[in-house]
Amino acid sequence: MYSSPAHPLISIDPEIRFGRACLTGTRISVEDVLGWLGNGMSNQDIIEDFPELNEELIRACLRYAADRQRHTRLVA
Repeated sequence: MYSSPAHPLISIDPEIRFGRACLTGTRISVEDVLGWLGNGMSNQDIIEDFPELNEELIRACLRYAADRQRHTRLVA
């Protein structure tokens, strides 16, 4: 399992969700959370459906995605 100091709440494990970035200790991927937000779910809607999540974990997904986007622009 890999987790970076910049994103301690996000981990990547080839044995979980095919190595997708997930919230540590869950099988919920960053991609899942971003998809739910993109489809109009509010943070509260997500937390009601997945009580193991909280505002901090949802923000961690957004930070991770923003950093990945920034990194992609710098490399390209």
